[in-house]
This record gives sequence, structure tokens and C-alpha cells, in this order.
Amino acid sequence: MESIAWMAWTLPTAIFFVALACTLAVMTWLAAVYPEAERVGVLRIPTTRGDRLFISLIAAAVIHLAWIGLVGTDPIATLPIGEEGFEISSLWLASGISLVTAALVFRTV
Repeated sequence: MESIAWMAWTLPTAIFFVALACTLAVMTWLAAVYPEAERVGVLRIPTTRGDRLFISLIAAAVIHLAWIGLVGTDPIATLPIGEEGFEISSLWLASGISLVTAALVFRTV
């Protein structure tokens, strides 16, 4: 475990990697059960499910980096859990925006 000690293994980090692994597993299952067909959307280029997933992941990275640069990661609320409470970062709002963006990408691109 010392080789990965440099990484900030927090709950949000773990959630991100588990969600990414589940997404890849679902995309693999979908490709096996329902073969992909390219379609042309608003970008006017043929894209597959994998292409749209890649575009969504890049968009999520850009949204999160822009959010951190422009807004920051200050807490927006504190839940009364435990002695000190559990702070909710404003970065969760960027995650919500990223999910909406991904839905739009899969729907229109």
C-alpha cells in the first residue's frame, strides 16, 4: 500500500473510481447485449456509445476543473452527523452539472 500512499484516498475519490468501474462494466454489457450503431447528432459526426461516454468524461473533467478554479470547494452545508458534523462540498454541485451534461451528450451527440 505504500506505493499508492501519495493518493488522497477519500470517500469521494473511492466513489469516483467505483462509479467509473461500474460505468465501464455497464457499457461492456450493453455492447455485448445490444450491438452499437453509429449515429449522427448535433456534432455532425458519427458517434458510438463509447464516443459519447468519452465526450461526457472529458466534459466532466473540464466542468470540475473550471468549478474548482472559479468557485472553489468551500462547504455549502453541514449535516448534523457525528460530533463535528459532515460538511458537503460545493463540488457536489459540479458533479450534478456533469451528470446533466452527460445525459445531454448521450441524448443529442
